[in-house]
Amino acid sequence: MLSLSEQVVLITGASTGIGAALAKILAERFKTIRLVLAARDADKLEKVASHCRQLGAEVLIVPTDLAQTDQVEALAQAAIAKFGRVDALVNNAGYGQMGPIELIPHEAAARQFQINVLAPLALIRSLIPLMRDRGGGRIINISSLGGRMAFPFGGLYSGSKFALEGLSDALRMELAPFNIKVSVIEPGPVSTDFFAAAAQAVESTVATPERTPYRAAFEKLKDLEKHTSSRAWSAERVAEAIVKALTDSHPRPRYIAATGGNFLVFMMTKVLSTKVVDRFWQRFYGINLVAQDWQKHRLGLKDEV
Repeated sequence: MLSLSEQVVLITGASTGIGAALAKILAERFKTIRLVLAARDADKLEKVASHCRQLGAEVLIVPTDLAQTDQVEALAQAAIAKFGRVDALVNNAGYGQMGPIELIPHEAAARQFQINVLAPLALIRSLIPLMRDRGGGRIINISSLGGRMAFPFGGLYSGSKFALEGLSDALRMELAPFNIKVSVIEPGPVSTDFFAAAAQAVESTVATPERTPYRAAFEKLKDLEKHTSSRAWSAERVAEAIVKALTDSHPRPRYIAATGGNFLVFMMTKVLSTKVVDRFWQRFYGINLVAQDWQKHRLGLKDEV
């Protein structure tokens, strides 16, 4: 296997956050590495690329909207046309569609799965034959602790990450004969614009949240970032976990990138009863406030009649 400094690494979602941090760390640590950076914002991509080039890396930027399958496939072809190969793929791009499942429009649900599942799948399928012909490669899929545990208002996000993890597990077994290693990274809270993007996604998909039966929980959702910020990892710290997955001679199937993450997953999935876990998440996300608020609302309607 080539050392990472001799490899071609394709990173999606590379204009900000974890993807940008990863690109910069790779360029700094592996001076002659070749990077393919993809995201929608060409200007932000170019800033990251310029930083990496100054450190000695050769960089190709490919502005890509992962919601468009033809652009995803064109990304793979652009990387191959430039460098002749891709040794490692980091499917980092993704976002969280937050809100009660019943209130998320079909179009928003479809976009969640397109970007978090179908786009990574399209890239993987495009690159497997080339990796196989070259004798191996690595595929790193960025999931989340939400890919192991579902929580209120995050059903679509968790659903997409559960799907990505299921695909990763199957691919890990299917591609082992070809020396293509597949790993999943599971971050917890990260100091990026994830929560801001999630709030924006709610505003754009759920009309007048304050008038829904879930309004009490929506109010608590506004302060969610404050409750998680003390445990949040920096994008650079999560990127270090990805570097480990890229460089370990025998990479693990999963790398948890969260403070106390291993303990949390163990307790929530192996020790505590489903009933206890449900109550914990309901309180954390304010669902426990919904019933009383809804009853007051119904009584108010009756009084009006």
